[in-house]
Amino acid sequence: MRTPLIAGNWKMNGSASLVEDFGRAFPRTVLPASLDVVILPPFPYLDMAQRAFADTSLELGAQTLNPLHSGARTGEVSGQMLREFGVRYALVGHSERRQLYRENDEAVHDRLLAALSVDITPILCVGESLEERDAGHTMEVVLGQVGYVMARLEPEQRPRVVIAYEPVWAIGTGRTATPGQAQEVMAGIRKYQASFDRGLAAGMRLLYGGSMNANNAAELLAQPDIDGGLVGGASLKVDDFLAICQSAG
Repeated sequence: MRTPLIAGNWKMNGSASLVEDFGRAFPRTVLPASLDVVILPPFPYLDMAQRAFADTSLELGAQTLNPLHSGARTGEVSGQMLREFGVRYALVGHSERRQLYRENDEAVHDRLLAALSVDITPILCVGESLEERDAGHTMEVVLGQVGYVMARLEPEQRPRVVIAYEPVWAIGTGRTATPGQAQEVMAGIRKYQASFDRGLAAGMRLLYGGSMNANNAAELLAQPDIDGGLVGGASLKVDDFLAICQSAG
């Protein structure tokens, strides 16, 4: 049985007061017994979040990391540094990193390996643009991104990866893939994993990202191959994010 995972990606948003709000809200809220919840704040808030979330079930995540452990990389953060703040998860390959910072599949792979090397669970983000979907290339694009990474991992590394399908056309736009559209892609990803190992396919957690909110979460999370969500804007509102978490029960 796969444990649901809800991850809140704050992107370049948030504040010290928001960290405190989450730290106060979660101990008072009854959540499903089998659920992992991760908050991915901007780097400056990791120290505060580690302290604020100490008495909660919240895990900490990072929005990216550098492939190197240290070195002359001004402005960058390594996995080893993140581990010192209790970070357990890290996004790799988010569409905004791919588009705005020109991170290609090789760069995504390198970051994923860096996360694994320090026992951080990578959340590999994949997804197609609206043009690619309209041209009928959704599965080609998504499985190309998944396959580039997974084919280069050792068999023992693959089960440690979480995959988040985030159609680029649904991120921050208010548009959401229908539950059927999302399920179709998730089923394709899981089928692809079975080409490596049936146990891998059965056990790998697949998240949906792309304007998931309190109103649509339950229907999306009810799909058989959707094991959780990578939540953007709704993760900045405590009540909405809690409602999404409760939908995962």
